[in-house]
Amino acid sequence: MRVIFMGTPDFSVGTLEAVLAAGHEVAAVVTQPDKPQGRNRKLVPTPVKVKAQEYEIPVYQPEKVREAEMVETLRSYKPDAIVVAAYGQILPESILSIPPYGCINIHASLLPKYRGAAPIERAIIDGETVTGVTTMYMEKGLDTGDMIDKVEVAITPEDTGATLHDKLAEAGAALILETLTKLENHTATRMKQDDAQSCYASMLSKEMGRMDFAKSAEELERLIRGLNPWPCAYTEIDGKNVKIYKAKVIAMDDAYKTQAQGKVEQTLTFAPGEIVEVAKKYFVIACGTDALQIQNLQPEGKKPMDTVAYLNGNPLKAGMTVNWK
Repeated sequence: MRVIFMGTPDFSVGTLEAVLAAGHEVAAVVTQPDKPQGRNRKLVPTPVKVKAQEYEIPVYQPEKVREAEMVETLRSYKPDAIVVAAYGQILPESILSIPPYGCINIHASLLPKYRGAAPIERAIIDGETVTGVTTMYMEKGLDTGDMIDKVEVAITPEDTGATLHDKLAEAGAALILETLTKLENHTATRMKQDDAQSCYASMLSKEMGRMDFAKSAEELERLIRGLNPWPCAYTEIDGKNVKIYKAKVIAMDDAYKTQAQGKVEQTLTFAPGEIVEVAKKYFVIACGTDALQIQNLQPEGKKPMDTVAYLNGNPLKAGMTVNWK
């Protein structure tokens, strides 16, 4: 098939490569404009642009894809289908109506659940054990079009936003090939979404990572994994912001309290955010329910490190409280 590919981040690169490897003709690639990064604000191309240039595919980077000139350019390519994977702009009806086989989106969730910009992270944060990828016909609404194919992907207790991203990117690259084959053979089916089962996964922000220690340790551990590597869960320890990359849930039973405090036959209570134990290789912070054993973190202005290295330069004591309110 003759395809226009629209995508921007790393998530989209494997899909572009898969479409090309399957023998489809990618006539053009549309991606977001280069963005300035670093202290020198040097313009950096998107991962999709870099990959497209390796294959010498024409690349377009409109500020607004809905501009009339851009729409006419896309129409001039006469694509059979437009494949969209994490492009980053909403497509207008003028583009949606161009390809006879439709604009096909690869969405990183099992629709209709987790429509929106951050379905990968949200699935971990919410404690889901299974997520997946859906291919769908695009329409005016946000991720509301008819579904074509789905594939499930398990979420393990060790998965982070980064590892689940990679699993879903690989699954999406394989699934779009199945969908394109069905479109070409006229065997693709349309499955309506049940709006009553949908929820919206809003765009990530740094503020989402602020840890509320009144919540359970289990909830906060999922937040840590879901927001790793960005924007990261964080708190304030001894007056400085600290990003938390890895933690373990500790059951705050009587046996643990006795062990941590070195006391016998005494009932202990801890306030959320209180550091209840400091050992050589870790420290433990009380939560609304149970506690978190901190294992990997990044102090303000420093590189990520394990807790051993952190404690060598930051001598914490049990009884201290992190500033989380």
